[in-house]
Amino acid sequence: MAESANAENYTEGRILLFDKPYGWTSFDLVRKVRNTLSRSLKIKKLKVGHAGTLDPLATGLMILCTGKATKQIEALQMEEKEYIATLKLGVTTPSFDMETEEDRQYPAEHITKSLIEDTFHQFTGNILQVPPVFSAVKIDGKRAYEHARKGFDPELKAKNIVIHSIELISLDMPQLVLRVTCGKGTYIRALARDLGIALGSGAYLTGLRRTRSGSFRVEDADSVEMFLEKQKQLSS
Repeated sequence: MAESANAENYTEGRILLFDKPYGWTSFDLVRKVRNTLSRSLKIKKLKVGHAGTLDPLATGLMILCTGKATKQIEALQMEEKEYIATLKLGVTTPSFDMETEEDRQYPAEHITKSLIEDTFHQFTGNILQVPPVFSAVKIDGKRAYEHARKGFDPELKAKNIVIHSIELISLDMPQLVLRVTCGKGTYIRALARDLGIALGSGAYLTGLRRTRSGSFRVEDADSVEMFLEKQKQLSS
């Protein structure tokens, strides 16, 4: 009876918070949660979706919705997001993160804390941002990263985004750590690229962690291991 009631909770709809592991795709997490719940609760078809993609090399908060709560996904995706971003200055990679190798070096000796903070106003508010070529944006029916991995350089159109604030947490050359709060559709990799250009240098993302989405915080999220242990206890 307890198991049946628990299963009904998930089909009626629950919002689950996870701290996505490094190296996992967003779909990896959705699939793991759906398969675990379906098996432990004996639910043949359980809807599970996520409210905002994280790149495989990023960690942090992911909101998953089950059952009827999947109807809330669109509204949840619109909520303000907060990230802690770590950048390396003076170099770039084709993907503007660590998916690809460093390919170009730029002068960085002139970069100071005050220079960095002076550039922030260029990237806050309603701005236009060109997505990185290594992204899931569709071009002629294919993802941009599919073109990029074949050596092509697809031309992507700038999109309207909102960046609410950028805060400098630390600067220890060549490493720069920022806190960014932004709206839906913002690419932090593209921000790293554009910030590097604005500084008269180059930059790419070496670490990214989503710490908040709306009122949900990563401190309240489960690790995958915690989730699996909870489900094991419920089904035993």
